[in-house]
Formats: sequence, structure tokens, C-alpha cells
Amino acid sequence: MAFIGISIALIFGKGYETADDWAALAASFFIFYNGYLIFRPALGEIMDEHLYDDLIDEIRQVSLKVDGILGTEKCFIRKAGTKYHVDLHAMVNGSITVKEGHDLSHKLKDRLRTEIPNIGHVLIHIEPK
Repeated sequence: MAFIGISIALIFGKGYETADDWAALAASFFIFYNGYLIFRPALGEIMDEHLYDDLIDEIRQVSLKVDGILGTEKCFIRKAGTKYHVDLHAMVNGSITVKEGHDLSHKLKDRLRTEIPNIGHVLIHIEPK
């Protein structure tokens, strides 16, 4: 940009001395805009913005493959480094024992980590249905 501004000032001469200033101003807008494009996604991750709809859908599909899991309710995802931390509410039959619910949550956690390798920590809340 500076090259363009200086060239205009040299070629057209008197009266075009500020062309370099205007070119620098235009370049600063490009720099600011590109900085925004880089900073915005990172800010979304820091602020726990809801960004992972595809991963939530995949988690819900994998959850239904586990015998005893009737469905899912809330699913929250946070990113930490290259891994995703999942907070999932899994619906189970309300008449099972606490131990059976606990065992189901471990089966679900293992299944999720096996089928979706990007998942790090999984916290499962058992909800009776």
C-alpha cells in the first residue's frame, strides 16, 4: 500500500502529497480487519460460545448406540487445547438402580471416547425417564 501511495505522489506531483497518508490509512484498515478475523474465533472459544453443533449431533447419535441410554438432554462442550470437554445429560429408565445407572454412564463415556477421539473429559449426568 505504501508503494502505491508513494508512487501516486511521485507520478502526479504537487497536490498529491497526502496519497501516501491515505494509502497508510487504507493499509491500517486491512490490518485491523485481518486482526479481527484472527481474534474473533479465539474469543468465542474463551467465552464458551456455542460453536459445536456438529459435534453435539455426533455425541447424541453415539449415545443412542449404548444399550440402556434412551436419549440425551443437555449437551455442553468446551474446548481445552485440542480436546473437547463434554457435559452430557443421558436419559435412562427411571426404575434402574443407582449402580446400573453408574455402570451405564461408564459404558457411555467409554463409547464416546472410543468413537470420537477428540473428546477428552466427559461428565455424564444420569436423568431418569
